[in-house]
Amino acid sequence: MQIIQPLLFLVLATTLEVSGDALVRIAIYNHSGWSRAGLMIAGAALLFGYGFSLNLAPLEFGQVVGLYIATLFVVWQLINFIGFRKVPSVPIVLGGALIIVGGLIVTFWKTE
Repeated sequence: MQIIQPLLFLVLATTLEVSGDALVRIAIYNHSGWSRAGLMIAGAALLFGYGFSLNLAPLEFGQVVGLYIATLFVVWQLINFIGFRKVPSVPIVLGGALIIVGGLIVTFWKTE
């Protein structure tokens, strides 16, 4: 139960980061003029929200990083599939499994 609140902050932060990055990418490659500017501003606002929400997570920074990277990988693949219709390849899935396991080790392995 005590991991639920930090995990919610991390899911929020990663969703904001990946969505902001996706909007900037869409703006650069698919739009011009005012629509490009609007998408870039929206992307910048989401990226600011990511930085703000990540730093509100009630975990030590070293612990946040491990779980954040694991969460980031999962959310990135979801947004990539939803927004760009890209299915992750086998190497991405296998490498992602290692990222997730590593993030869990960094976050939950207590040495004290």
